[in-house]
Amino acid sequence: MHEMEITTHILKETLDLAKNRPVQKIKAINLALGPFCGFVPECIQMYMDVISQGTIAQNVKINARMIPLKIRCNTCQKEAEIDRLHIECPFCHSTDLKRLSGNECMIESIEVE
Repeated sequence: MHEMEITTHILKETLDLAKNRPVQKIKAINLALGPFCGFVPECIQMYMDVISQGTIAQNVKINARMIPLKIRCNTCQKEAEIDRLHIECPFCHSTDLKRLSGNECMIESIEVE
């Protein structure tokens, strides 16, 4: 159910962005999501379809770009991008890592008419 809360926030922010501009319709909302943000783009779209009814964002398309998971190895001090299936330093194979990114959930842009 946390997608409903974030979707409500996304819609509010998007409508606020469009409020003082000559926007007739919001066609797309482009999001950047980290692999550990906990949000499923399909669920955000499903909730958006419901809560945007009667607004200039009605029928808006949610596009999600996944942000790479970046880490710093506490053993060799190197930074790298990894995926959730291979949680280890690609240089020294240590699992003593500091996550530098991965929790993001940002509106990158909106497409309007």
